[in-house]
Amino acid sequence: MTEITSKTFTKERAPEIERVFGDLGKHWGWLLALGMLFIVLGTIALGMSVTLTVVTVLFFGVLLSIGGIFQIVEAFKCKGWRSVLLHILIALLYITAGVMLITEPIAGSLALTALLGGAFVATGVLRIVMGFHLKGTGVRWGWVVFAGVVSLVLGGMILFQWPVSALWVIGLLVAIEMLFHGWSYVMIALAAKSIR
Repeated sequence: MTEITSKTFTKERAPEIERVFGDLGKHWGWLLALGMLFIVLGTIALGMSVTLTVVTVLFFGVLLSIGGIFQIVEAFKCKGWRSVLLHILIALLYITAGVMLITEPIAGSLALTALLGGAFVATGVLRIVMGFHLKGTGVRWGWVVFAGVVSLVLGGMILFQWPVSALWVIGLLVAIEMLFHGWSYVMIALAAKSIR
């Protein structure tokens, strides 16, 4: 029996791997550096979750305002459209919400955190129900139930600690996303390095 090594496995699958990674194998160092940068920034952000929460809420407010302005401009260019008034009303809601988030980021963070906690609870319940519906189908339903329980517990923790949680939850989630983003880039870069 011949032993299959990672090199022969890679050679056998070279066309497929080349299609997936392209030139990344030649430039893996840049992706590794980017991943490390995200890990460092995410780690720093963990210690600044309150500041990051406020910055994220302000950024979201700016995005809503810009989106609303562009929607109004677009609505005035669509003369004769029967739904133009509704389009303008939606745009005004975007602008109003955006301005409120910009002028009152703490109040905005309270509202967004409550929505986030509620969304985690609702998602958790739905995943648990879906998991039990998958029972007996051969699908690993236990993992779906587990994911639902985790979402439910996280949402419960956020809501139980609300309004205090509004100061740090959004920033913490952004920091965690940066860390996972960084680690995924590191893993992809190391995989690409091995195929050079």
